[in-house]
Amino acid sequence: MAVRTFDVAGGREKPGPLPEAPAGRPMVAWYDPGVLAKTGLKTLLSGTIGRQADRRLLDAVARPQPLAFDYSEDDDGHPREELWLDYVADLGDGWDSTYAVASAVMAPALDVRDASGKVHSTLGGEVLVFGGDEVYPTASIEEYQARTVVPYADALNRRRHRPHLFAVPGNHDWYDGLVSFTRLFCQGRRSQGWRTKQQRSYFAVKLPHGWWLLGTDMQLESDLDASQVEFFQKVAREIPDTDRIILCNAEPAWIKQQVQPHAGRGFMDHNIDFLEQKVLGKKVSVFLAGDLHHYRRHEDAEGRQKIVAGGGGAFLHPTHLPKVDQRPGGYALKECFPSQATSRRLTWRNLAFTGLNPWFAAFMGVVYMLLGWGVTANLNEGPVGIPPFRAVLNAVLQSTGSMVLAAFLVLGCIAFADGRRGKRWKQVSGSLHGAAHLVIALLLIWAVASIAAPLAGELRWSLRRDLFSGLLLFGGGALVGPLVVGVYLLLSLNVFACHPNEAFSSLSIPDWKNFLRLHFDADGRLTVYPIGIRRVPRRWKRSGLVRDPVWVPDPRDTRATPPALIEPPIVLGRSKAPPVKVGTGVGQDVPAPVAQGEHRLDAPV
Repeated sequence: MAVRTFDVAGGREKPGPLPEAPAGRPMVAWYDPGVLAKTGLKTLLSGTIGRQADRRLLDAVARPQPLAFDYSEDDDGHPREELWLDYVADLGDGWDSTYAVASAVMAPALDVRDASGKVHSTLGGEVLVFGGDEVYPTASIEEYQARTVVPYADALNRRRHRPHLFAVPGNHDWYDGLVSFTRLFCQGRRSQGWRTKQQRSYFAVKLPHGWWLLGTDMQLESDLDASQVEFFQKVAREIPDTDRIILCNAEPAWIKQQVQPHAGRGFMDHNIDFLEQKVLGKKVSVFLAGDLHHYRRHEDAEGRQKIVAGGGGAFLHPTHLPKVDQRPGGYALKECFPSQATSRRLTWRNLAFTGLNPWFAAFMGVVYMLLGWGVTANLNEGPVGIPPFRAVLNAVLQSTGSMVLAAFLVLGCIAFADGRRGKRWKQVSGSLHGAAHLVIALLLIWAVASIAAPLAGELRWSLRRDLFSGLLLFGGGALVGPLVVGVYLLLSLNVFACHPNEAFSSLSIPDWKNFLRLHFDADGRLTVYPIGIRRVPRRWKRSGLVRDPVWVPDPRDTRATPPALIEPPIVLGRSKAPPVKVGTGVGQDVPAPVAQGEHRLDAPV
């Protein structure tokens, strides 16, 4: 049996032998020093280059795109009675998690149970929307191919027609200046898993019965460029007051404004506010976002929804952050997945930080070894016997190299500290974290000196004693150094509500995945099916059946769970929204409704 893989760079399908087991990538090890260095460098370069050469401005001139892609009619021009659409965000990480979601999304039909046991029948979406961060850790052709293209191609495996794909870029897609994202999603390429149509990184889709879906590009600084705002102003003029909008942003600003109050609202946020409040207004019935890798839904008294569904494959994010249960404007938390109690329990896994992050453990072993090696070497030259603690402390204070490295360690911990509670909190928490490492390192140095002292007579060659001490320092630091970090993250999140990203990226949890399946029915209602996978399969086997994906869960993996509804389906009807003023420029608010038809839906802009 053979399979064809998609050559992203050349746009060709090429034959090749099907391997005996998936050759997928593992979950990103975020605390691997190599990954940290590469991601940090990419972030720095993308931030610098992105400010100087915004690709969106170039594409607005060079890439004409229809004002809206019309799915309200079928190929014969008749109004569609219904349409299925899938929304997946934060994918392209580990194979198990990404492929488990892709297998469910690409199935021609999917029956899912709710908590009561009732079965709901759904169909695979004709339209597929990627809601941001389509690959991890950084964007490149190779990473997209391995982590995103291949899983979805193998999951579809010609089981049904390829869906039309629209993709919203997230910050990880921007880490190469959006070059790879544009090549893959904005040039009309076809893979075995989808067909693309958009020409820019933002788009509008007209759906049946007066529904619309708008996808924005927030770049790296939560900024909508002026050309993009003008584009959506033109789209808004084509949307009657009776129509409803689904707005897809890469990040849930409604949550980040709550959990990071000290960050404030910069001038870059004004275009987003202008778009949501002045251009679209209350036509928006559903806000969709990813970036936070869990499921969370808020609802107001009028039935408008704000949904985070970032469970497409990336590591799990916690759900037990405070200040997000109730939102300004009357939005109240209705459901989250996993539950807050489960999220709090999962944080305790940081006590196994050393085993979960072996390369970081090796790095901390080197740090502790450098902190104490010179001190133990000096102590080895002294009198034979267990040195008193005061002698060890004096030796440390007299070691210039140890003191300089200790200062860098504390400064590094301060830089690492979460600043969501303010600058003073960041300095205090970081200093305490660094001090904890120094105290543990001092105790380790004393312990190593005490162990090496009785062996001084046997290890007469001083270099042997020094090497023996260095190995002990490395081993002890590799064990206890990461444990200090794990305890720090555990306390920070469960007690002080800080470091949610760092405390869960350390765990690389592939489970608790989710995506949204949207159904626009013949009566004009929108039904949202929030589908979750409690535990993704860890073992796969090749399927020999035509109607199966390339890989199916191995029956020996008995702990894997099938897709199921996170909560009962959310049903939204169509209700007339109050008229909204449409501005003519960013930051302007003028009552300027333009005559219907001035901007044709099929006219490039």
